[in-house]
Formats: sequence, structure tokens, C-alpha cells
Amino acid sequence: MVLTKEDIIKILENKRIKYEMVEHQAVFTIDEMLDCDLPHPDQIAKNLFIRDDKKRKYYLITCLEDKKVNLKEFRKEHDTRPLTFASEDDLMAKMGLIRGAVTPFGILANEEKDIIVFLDKDYENKIMGIHPCDNTATVFVNTRDVVKLLKEHGNEIHFIKM
Repeated sequence: MVLTKEDIIKILENKRIKYEMVEHQAVFTIDEMLDCDLPHPDQIAKNLFIRDDKKRKYYLITCLEDKKVNLKEFRKEHDTRPLTFASEDDLMAKMGLIRGAVTPFGILANEEKDIIVFLDKDYENKIMGIHPCDNTATVFVNTRDVVKLLKEHGNEIHFIKM
């Protein structure tokens, strides 16, 4: 399943979730996103889609853009097999997304509900800036609303300190 920006906006509006959307040129990296002069730059999210070495477990890690994610430490803390970044093919197959558009909203397209989501504890009860399944816009939305959507969808979610 592929969700569009319009699909995400419709979901947010149907659920009466408040959001602020800013359109911008296509971005493929955090640095390009930060160059867009977006409001709330301190709430921009970095999203990492990773998998284990056997392609059995997939994870989405969402943290504040200035945080470093050490996959070796993450592996130890969460008792996983060796980890690597998922391929563009995996990204399309699991979330219907292209490189540069990784977002927690992509979980809503994960029909198998087999991606485990890890959110930075620093986002609890705050606004996060994430793509609406399209890297030409950023949506600022309360993290608790995103979590509620993902839980309703059925994926496993954890808040962790990064």
C-alpha cells in the first residue's frame, strides 16, 4: 500500500488531529531539510529504517535531528541481531516510501504490522516535524497523536532515551 500526502492529511483531518503543514522542495537528507527554513527547527525528526541481518525484524527509529544513533549500542540495549539500514526496496515494500520520505506515517502502510517503532523520549508530549509520506512537505503534529494513530494501526511502539 502506498499512502500519499493527501491521504495523510485526510487521516489527520478525519481524526480531528491538529497539524501545521509546510510545503518545500524535495529533500533527501536532514541537512537539506534544515536548509528549508522550517518553523520549529528544534522539532525536526530524523527517521532511520533499519533491519536485522536476516531481514526478519524491521525497526523505525525516530529521534530529534541532532541526535546520533549508534546501531551497535541500540543492538545491545534491545537484544537484536546485527543491524543495517534497510534497502530502498525494503522501504517501498514495507512502507510504500521512497528514500528521503521515511516517516512514522509510513507505518500506516505497513500491512504486516511487523515494523517495531522506537521514538525518542524527548518527543513525549511535544510536537514532531515529519514528512506526510512525501518529502516535499513537513507536518508538525503532536507526538501523542502520532502514537495513537500507530497504536490503532497495530504496530509495536516504544519510547527510548537516545
